[in-house]
Amino acid sequence: MSLLPLWTSQELEAVFNVSINARWNSYGVSIDSRSIEKGDLFFGLTGDNFDGHAYVKVALDSGAAGAIVSKKVEGVDPDKLVIVSDVMEALVALGKAGRARVDVPIIAVTGSVGKTGTKEALKAALSRYKKTHASVLSYNNDVGVPLSLARMPYDVEYGIFELGMNHSGEIRELVKLVRPDVCIITTVELAHSEFFENVEEIADAKAEIFTTLNGKGTAIINRDNPHYERLKTRAIEANVGEIISFGSHKEADVKVLRHYFHDTCSCVIADISGRTMSYKVGMLGYHWVMNSMAVLAAVDAVGADLGLSGLGLAELTPLAGRGRRDRIYYDIATDASLLLIDESYNANPASMKAAIKTLGECESSEEGRKIAVLGDMAELGEQADEMHIGLASTLYEAEVDRIFLVGSHMKKLADQVNNQYPEIYVSYFNDKAALERALLSDLHDHDIIMVKGSNSSGMFDVVKKLKCLDINQDKQAMNG
Repeated sequence: MSLLPLWTSQELEAVFNVSINARWNSYGVSIDSRSIEKGDLFFGLTGDNFDGHAYVKVALDSGAAGAIVSKKVEGVDPDKLVIVSDVMEALVALGKAGRARVDVPIIAVTGSVGKTGTKEALKAALSRYKKTHASVLSYNNDVGVPLSLARMPYDVEYGIFELGMNHSGEIRELVKLVRPDVCIITTVELAHSEFFENVEEIADAKAEIFTTLNGKGTAIINRDNPHYERLKTRAIEANVGEIISFGSHKEADVKVLRHYFHDTCSCVIADISGRTMSYKVGMLGYHWVMNSMAVLAAVDAVGADLGLSGLGLAELTPLAGRGRRDRIYYDIATDASLLLIDESYNANPASMKAAIKTLGECESSEEGRKIAVLGDMAELGEQADEMHIGLASTLYEAEVDRIFLVGSHMKKLADQVNNQYPEIYVSYFNDKAALERALLSDLHDHDIIMVKGSNSSGMFDVVKKLKCLDINQDKQAMNG
């Protein structure tokens, strides 16, 4: 817990225009009574299927300093309650207050793929230089963004926020809260396409991030993306002060010159607006090379130290579900092991292809095989089957040896691979349990197994099953 309070009861009185009898300080903000830390301010949010007021007593008993509620709660100290007309509106108000009390560079990140990874990489890069606050996990929606703003310390020197969306108009409202100085669009691809007529509409929805920059601000856009010109036009229409492009394109302002992959990192030589820089990214894959281009463009835009930021990128470690690697020793007699690449946190066509390409870039022994375990990609609308079928060539080019598939759309991919690339071994299953049984009975020493699918496909359960095989935690070669 920080020695300095995040919010005092006097500050809360001003934000919510209420009177609070007692004087107390809060050191964090929470909406989940299960993860309360001592000194947290708890918001009793209410939804269609839950009422946060039912958990206020639990939160206070667990050490919360106070609770924001819309009605009295029996059995708790009334001096710990701050009664407002609407708890969600109060969270938004506190988020706005958190943003208003700092005058430091704020960076916002959106995109179809790579939002969370880029946000984490930015945090690693800038934290090497000055005190940096960033939204946790994927807190990028109408609740997560104001919560992340409310958690921002008043003495922070950089702020980084992730903005997500499923529908048009959502980013427009979120960026009004964040008011960034710099915004990044990592890329535009077919994601949540069941809510849009075409990818151009997705690009326009992402471009809403340009609409409420602090001052004229800076827009950082992927030069390699086919929708770059459309995004650039939207930035110009929004009167953005500076547009910086990144990628491998020869005209990119921040561009990769060369890159090399090793077992646990990517080595990069880049041109940062006319300056050559060599650095490492503690993650493997070309998409991470591209993420680092966006990161360094932002670092340069806010005037931070590029050298220190490069050291921060080298210290990156994969998040669970987003490229984390674990060496699993599963046979005590032979010391046999496999390398597990956990990409189980969600999927769309672009991120799926990136994960498959990363699997292909892994160095394997003669005995080991490259195995892709894939579940359905969700929210692709009428193009779902076509997008799944389109993965066949990526699997072939990555020289994947075996494919285990589950889900109705993945059946289309199985048929395509069988017809087009019969040399690839394909196993399709109607349910995840059958896939798990087949996979666990088909393990070889030195196998490399990558698991990915949308959250609804439950591929994280497959990851758990594989991790349960580990008989010697002390021998993990890569613990992410």
